[in-house]
Amino acid sequence: MGLVPLSFGRACLPSELGGKAWDEAGDVVLEASDSLDLATLGARLQAGRLTPVELVEGILARIAARGDDKVWIHLLPREELLARARTLAKEGPCGRPLYGVPFAIKDNIDLNGHPTTAACPDFAYRPRESAQVVERLTAAGAVLIGKCNLDQFATGLNGTRSPYGAPASVFNPEYIAGGSSSGSAVAVAAGLVSFSLGTDTAGSGRIPAAFNNIVGLKPTRGLLSMRGVVPACRSLDCVSIMALTCEDARAVLDAAKGFDAADPFSREEDLAAGAAMPRAVRGCRFGVPNPEELEFFDNVEGAARFADILRLIERLGGILVEIDFAPFLETARLLYGGPWIAERYAAIRDFIERQPASLHPVTRQIIAAGAKPLAADAFVAYYRLKELKRIIGPTWQRIDALLTPTAGRMYKIAQVLADPFKLSNDLGYYTNFMNLLDLSAVAVPAGFEASGLPFGVTLAAPAWRDIALLAIGDALHRAQTLRLGGTRHALPPSSTGAAAGSGRLRDGVMRLAVCGAHMSGLPLNHQLAERGARLLRRCRTAARYRLYALSGGPPARPGLVRCEGGRAIEVEVWEVPSASLGAVVADIPPPLGIGTLELEDGERVKGFLCEAYAVEGAEDITELASWRRYLMVLSRQQ
Repeated sequence: MGLVPLSFGRACLPSELGGKAWDEAGDVVLEASDSLDLATLGARLQAGRLTPVELVEGILARIAARGDDKVWIHLLPREELLARARTLAKEGPCGRPLYGVPFAIKDNIDLNGHPTTAACPDFAYRPRESAQVVERLTAAGAVLIGKCNLDQFATGLNGTRSPYGAPASVFNPEYIAGGSSSGSAVAVAAGLVSFSLGTDTAGSGRIPAAFNNIVGLKPTRGLLSMRGVVPACRSLDCVSIMALTCEDARAVLDAAKGFDAADPFSREEDLAAGAAMPRAVRGCRFGVPNPEELEFFDNVEGAARFADILRLIERLGGILVEIDFAPFLETARLLYGGPWIAERYAAIRDFIERQPASLHPVTRQIIAAGAKPLAADAFVAYYRLKELKRIIGPTWQRIDALLTPTAGRMYKIAQVLADPFKLSNDLGYYTNFMNLLDLSAVAVPAGFEASGLPFGVTLAAPAWRDIALLAIGDALHRAQTLRLGGTRHALPPSSTGAAAGSGRLRDGVMRLAVCGAHMSGLPLNHQLAERGARLLRRCRTAARYRLYALSGGPPARPGLVRCEGGRAIEVEVWEVPSASLGAVVADIPPPLGIGTLELEDGERVKGFLCEAYAVEGAEDITELASWRRYLMVLSRQQ
């Protein structure tokens, strides 16, 4: 097992690079074979076997070894990075779930005091504050290494429209990295950072993930704040997350998400909607386009890889359901063929009108077309979009998730430069409709073609199903025995599987599941927060529990009882310091107590359970499957 930096697609062996990075004392701090996935790297950092300072030195050595790979527009100065690392090392990992983890951001995302270019040098400015998502991630302990290359103004799916050059796929220097978040994807796949942020309006976070064998999460619109991000289509834009595994993407999402009142497009997360979707392949209904609507653009190998994934899903117990894909495709055509192109024009209207020559010629041609649509055109297209949503609506009654290729094929850089419009449109065949339809989506690796090029698939579902999609995507990823990105490193063991947790104390903490007033934002949550607990994930129990509204209070409290014929109930899993556990338990009044809960993925953790005698005469609210949902119903009745 080992992570090996790649030199523009050709694997550089450790002997070619010296294989190591050293600190000033001459000690090895980061081998070229060390993985940057969060499970592996996080364990070393949290245990003190690797310090943030040593890691920064190692990362800078890796970046230097790759040379001019067109990935970076702006690297933070070495001394600034080391100062940040020293501060983290002094303060320690407590309360920082991403302690010391290196990451990168697309250069249309603001970083206080550093230039934002959107890949247009004449547009550059120095913001006075960082984007909200960057602030959240740094507060979680992550270390920002630099800002990455992109298709100018995030317009394009190919990664070739930048004056800073075209990053190549880590697997072949002749092929595109995908765009517009090209540099962000290569930085992760090449082992330069653990994760990166991109943006995704039409597929910009999913296409480059597929072309570099990594995970690309396009969250529900508004789940991550867009404050401090140069807009492309402001009503549709998302900050995207690129990572080596779905579990890594989930950890980053947990740290980065949150309602932002200063962002008018930010939305409160709908936990009830998210809890309604299965989180395992077995029993999940996967919608697949009819065969005549699948398009691989003469890529026979891509068609074969997609067929392999369909067979894998069936072996894992998933259910394939053919759907009519035509309404999705018509929706996709609205993005660039309809008046939404005017949003791109509005985003940089003053700049493009003052300095049109500053734009890349292809970018200028695309965005300038946004000056033409009339207001009447916008309303006509909006009406048609509403009709298409109504047509598509019943499909979600038949399926849980939509499954498509992420892209039908990869193209060479030379091919895209020769035919920039048609080929970029081809790349968006399976991606352009997502944000118009308010879907959540995750792109997952799906094997390799005979040529050595990667292939990927995308799972999509209605808004707020992000966590469920990541869980299903993780299962598909692990079932294929693939490597991480462009490295030689295998996926680390799952941290959420049955083997990962029995609720035992480990490293001074215990996992505790809560289902009622101790959940985030509810009256007793402070009892956890004040004692140093941190939220790990939101999930559901196995389908073996019943939920009751107990008498008494305030606050109102639920009772969770294990039984036959139960349902999966929404819970939050918290990590509680062992030193605080006694105080938490002491605050639990009868008839509640601590027992062992089984979660939907098989993990067993400690959690709040109710003695059976107390539910006699209590209101059975199992069908709601969520204490939050019960509180919502109760508030409406009052």
